[in-house]
Amino acid sequence: MDAKDIEKVAHLARLGLSGPEREAYARELSRILDLVSQMNAVATDGVEPMTHPDAAGLRLRSDAVADEIDRERLLAVAPQTRDGLYLVPRVIE
Repeated sequence: MDAKDIEKVAHLARLGLSGPEREAYARELSRILDLVSQMNAVATDGVEPMTHPDAAGLRLRSDAVADEIDRERLLAVAPQTRDGLYLVPRVIE
């Protein structure tokens, strides 16, 4: 990409770029487009698309019953409770 292309893209994106910034963007965007060209050159015939790079799937833990929560112990450390619920300051009037 040259400075003219960068100027057009900057105008479309409503960016105000100085001369050195235009040159820097031209270099960076040219590098990105070169990388895309290299990736397009890779032969992908016969390669099936993947939905996720980890084809093994998700590792899920077993669904096992655990100890129950001791509600009274948890409520005991709260500053204020009523009828088994936490009381909090009103935020919205």
